[in-house]
Amino acid sequence: MIKHLRSAADLDAETATLILDTAGEMAALAGREVKKLPTLRGRTVVNLFYEDSTRTRISFEAAAKRLSADVINFSAKGSSVSKGESLKDTALTLQAMGADAVVIRHPASGAPHRLASWVDGSVINAGDGTHEHPTQALLDAYTMRSRLGKIDGLKVAIVGDVLHSRVARSNVLLLTTLGAEITLVGPPTLIPVDIAAALSPQTKVSYDLDSVLPDMDVVMMLRVQTERMQDSYFPSAREYSRRYGLDAPRMRRLPEHAIVMHPGPMNRGMEIAPEVADSSRSTIVEQVANGVSARMAVLYLLLGGKA
Repeated sequence: MIKHLRSAADLDAETATLILDTAGEMAALAGREVKKLPTLRGRTVVNLFYEDSTRTRISFEAAAKRLSADVINFSAKGSSVSKGESLKDTALTLQAMGADAVVIRHPASGAPHRLASWVDGSVINAGDGTHEHPTQALLDAYTMRSRLGKIDGLKVAIVGDVLHSRVARSNVLLLTTLGAEITLVGPPTLIPVDIAAALSPQTKVSYDLDSVLPDMDVVMMLRVQTERMQDSYFPSAREYSRRYGLDAPRMRRLPEHAIVMHPGPMNRGMEIAPEVADSSRSTIVEQVANGVSARMAVLYLLLGGKA
């Protein structure tokens, strides 16, 4: 088993499948009266978050606590970071405290890789800049497998702001490793020219959402990250929604078995219509629940658990 999870590229098909299988075992705990396991008792997991987060931070905290680990939540706001402390000095502090695992979210791409060279414990990337978010890809893959029974051979459209999306990058890497066929869809300004070839040679690119929908098993809508945009990447929110938003008429173009995903948080009415987000085809709430199971599996296996 790998020591760190810094990128979805760290996972080969065998390791990724092991994590998904273990996540299935962890999900079975949700139906028990007592949802905790003693497997990580005495271990310390630090949530080191330099960016705001709701789903990811709470999901990692819940996952660690269900495995009986001690959890320390570290927020950059109100800490020594606000006084100018560097990531390295913070890492050395965590090392001195004996952290067994550090879950890091940071605005700088590559921060988890640097952190891994400064601490002895496992480092898990919970999102670094516009680079990657590997545990999101794992929970997405687990959700697809739970709903559709497989990943190998699935046709998946990832739609929207690919340029700024760490979720898109991790999903392309992981899903192609597991045998899925990926099509990136969005305006030309939001799909980097070389991203498909750089991430996976078999990944396709399309600028026409309507043309790809009838062939897809999964449509993953991405949030338009206006907070990361310094320029105008499209004429208006209304124009973006008209060309690339998933509404009820577009959803009807999908095959009957196809599912709709979104990593959250959503811009309802922009990239996804409320009636689509709340439909039976939507897996958005499932993804949140599955995130706890997937992250339990990652923590369990990285910190020495057996399959």
